Amino acid sequence: MSIDREIIRIGIIGAGFARTTQIPGFKNCDRAQVVAIASGRREHAEEVAREFDIPHVADDWRSLIARDDIDLVSIVTPVVMHCDMALAALDSGKAVLCEKPMAMDAEEALRMLNRARQTKLLALIDHELRFLPGRIKMRDLLRSGKIGKVAHARLILSSDSRADVGRPWNWWSDITQGGGALGALASHAIDGFRWMLGAEVSLVSANLGTHVKHRQDQKGELQPVTTDDEASLLLRFHDNDVAEDATGVVSVSTIEAGKPQHRLSVFGSEGALTIQDNELSYAAVGAGEWEAIEVETGGLAPGMRDNDWARGFTRFAQEIVAALREGRTDVPGAATFEDGYRTQLVLDAARKSNGGGKSEPLAVAGG
Repeated sequence: MSIDREIIRIGIIGAGFARTTQIPGFKNCDRAQVVAIASGRREHAEEVAREFDIPHVADDWRSLIARDDIDLVSIVTPVVMHCDMALAALDSGKAVLCEKPMAMDAEEALRMLNRARQTKLLALIDHELRFLPGRIKMRDLLRSGKIGKVAHARLILSSDSRADVGRPWNWWSDITQGGGALGALASHAIDGFRWMLGAEVSLVSANLGTHVKHRQDQKGELQPVTTDDEASLLLRFHDNDVAEDATGVVSVSTIEAGKPQHRLSVFGSEGALTIQDNELSYAAVGAGEWEAIEVETGGLAPGMRDNDWARGFTRFAQEIVAALREGRTDVPGAATFEDGYRTQLVLDAARKSNGGGKSEPLAVAGG
């Protein structure tokens, strides 16, 4: 059953990333209210509720989902909890926004997708980078043939956010909870390629690295890190109207010192496009230099740190609220549970290929 009401009421599960992004983003929307928050540690939820004037703190995520004054459940938790939470929210008639990666594996993701299809409710993955004005412009130019047939795509995303060996052990360091750079960062790259090119990945080969091998937990005890802090992927794409015999490279790292990078580049038969910090540039074949293309900056909700994810979510949140207010079960341009499942197939194949020295074909081809 679709939602159609004047005020969209939102419940948040998770008090970490939600504190810096989801909550400020939704509070910036007209005719929307964050009415409840739940966290694995109640004291964290209470602290965030005081900071953002959220009226209700739920004892646990199930009690939040059971509330009858919530239209949308935003799941901002460790990956291991995504599937159970999404299924419960959909079964209770709530729309869902789920953090990436969608699930622990493609089997879980398919269960979530099938339930979303059955309920016919709004069910989205938080790939907010799709809503950056520069990326939208880049996609439009690609689809118009600006650089000819796409031959190669490359994504570089690096920082030293986890290079400090003193950073404490948490779920991000635990493979059984879905942590690691492959899911957290490479999922954005895969979704970005699929959305930008409209082409599915046909083959993937991956090399995953764990460079900080132990961290101290909250008790001061040394724990092994079982997740990757760096991931490199080689891809091939199915042919379509945009891409022909195209390859791709994904390089994501959380242990590289220096200025952080987040650059997406696409190279075609007649030229290339590249974007970083929402600055879009074009180069014709043979020109030998980049030419800036003017794009909008995009809005930023109060209280957010200025970065690509914050500006993307500022607009994404507004689109979600507008869709629910109008009784729609889709947000044009947003990543659906179908998209999340397709991306999960690539992540699973990448993990399977790691260290084996061979490429993995994708289980499902085409779109």
